[in-house]
Amino acid sequence: MVGMASEEMRAADADRQQVAERLRAALDEGRLDLSEYDDRLQRAYSAKTYGELQLLTTDLPVPAIRQSAPPRPVDADVRRRWLIHIWDEYVTAVAICVAIWVISGISGDGGFGHFWPVWVAGPWGLLLIWRTVTGLAQGEPEKWQAKNELKKARKERKELSE
Repeated sequence: MVGMASEEMRAADADRQQVAERLRAALDEGRLDLSEYDDRLQRAYSAKTYGELQLLTTDLPVPAIRQSAPPRPVDADVRRRWLIHIWDEYVTAVAICVAIWVISGISGDGGFGHFWPVWVAGPWGLLLIWRTVTGLAQGEPEKWQAKNELKKARKERKELSE
């Protein structure tokens, strides 16, 4: 819990998510405007210590006991959509390279020859595997979902103001 720890202690992803939920509730209640919510949300997800997180909510009322809920788990759909977002350009690029290799192998005199798409697929694939593993371990799907929700809220507010 954010309020019970020393300010210098390192915060966990669950602590950052809890603060993000408080900020989202404050936005919904009209306590924060969209710009301030955006700024605080970005600072919440980049916070390293409990002290940094506490600064983001000191001017907000303490939520009632019934309002505080445990951090919601990331559902499989959010993970799936995040993985598609991370891997879709890779799959498209590798498919195009393989198609070019096949077409040039069929139409060329020298046959298929060296499978050069491996030079695109291999290094890029290794980087994406690393990003996927570390991203899942560090809660990237939640951050990605929160960013998408923020974009959606901005768009809705912009449409309402027009």
